[in-house]
Amino acid sequence: RHTGYQTSLKVRKRVEEIFGWIKTAGLLRKTRHRGLDRVESTFTLAAAAYNLVRMRTLIWGL
Repeated sequence: RHTGYQTSLKVRKRVEEIFGWIKTAGLLRKTRHRGLDRVESTFTLAAAAYNLVRMRTLIWGL
């Protein structure tokens, strides 16, 4: 395969890991809210929590 395809697979895996975490730990597999605004705010909160977890891992990994 081409090197661009290999890079694409690696990037896709990283993106899918984020959404997988948001669905499980971020409690978005089944939303408790209705409406785009409320679901969007729940998603934003879960994404911010993921960033905090990732920053913790990066800081302690140094």
